Amino acid sequence: MVTKEQRRRQLAREKFDRQQQRRVQQRRKSQVRNSVIAAVLAVVVAGAGTAFAVGAFDSSGKKDDAAANPSATPSGQAATGAPAKGPDPCAKPAAGTPGTEQWKSEPAMSVDKGAKYTFTLRTTCGTIPLALDAAKAPETVNSFTFLAGKGFFDHTKCHRLTSAGIFVLQCGDPTGQGSGGPGYTIADENLTALGEAGPNGTVTYPAGTVAMANTGQAHTGGSQFFLVYKDSPLAPKYTPFGTIGADGMKVLDKIAKAGESSGQGDGAPNATVVIDKATVTKS
Repeated sequence: MVTKEQRRRQLAREKFDRQQQRRVQQRRKSQVRNSVIAAVLAVVVAGAGTAFAVGAFDSSGKKDDAAANPSATPSGQAATGAPAKGPDPCAKPAAGTPGTEQWKSEPAMSVDKGAKYTFTLRTTCGTIPLALDAAKAPETVNSFTFLAGKGFFDHTKCHRLTSAGIFVLQCGDPTGQGSGGPGYTIADENLTALGEAGPNGTVTYPAGTVAMANTGQAHTGGSQFFLVYKDSPLAPKYTPFGTIGADGMKVLDKIAKAGESSGQGDGAPNATVVIDKATVTKS
């Protein structure tokens, strides 16, 4: 028979374990800025021969110096002033809010590596169908199938658009701030698919690629992903796990043309990009 003192100690241990688990999750969330860009990625401006750097966000949410050559920013303005916003090209989001459910571990493997899977993002800016590669990135596709089935991506905002050096739209964070995830992480996959890194340590992620975002460390992917709308040089450490169809690329072009909020090539999209509904279907 368990005494009162033993029961008290047991409850105290359980409380301590819960506190420790929350601390681990908080540390993970604070790390998961899920930056597609490493701390500083030097690129060459095509036709100009001028190298400039796209700064990453620091922990305060501020940006490093935008560029060694401010005139090379997409707006043609110096980085000191954000461009004026044009009309929002997207519709109002559907009623609803992102979910808050978290999981301690990734789901059990259930995808068929020989089957075709389509990840459909019904967004405020249009529908973006993504063909997922279950054969080469089964763990990633399995995770996205699970999360979409739970409604994890529904009503989430695509929080980041880059338009200088690399060209991606980043989505999949229920907080809309770049720090959220599902509570678990998954392993990197398919990292050699785009070839060997060049002298500058990058490979080209072609326009139309869907890839995982992460903290910059190995095997730290969660739910955040990015859609490449123009060829982008990146270190080969972001799992490519699908491709974007022609109709989806048209939607991305519309979002990209609306620009981003900082005027420095890396900020929140000016377009209100919200995933009203995300589904994964097997065929």
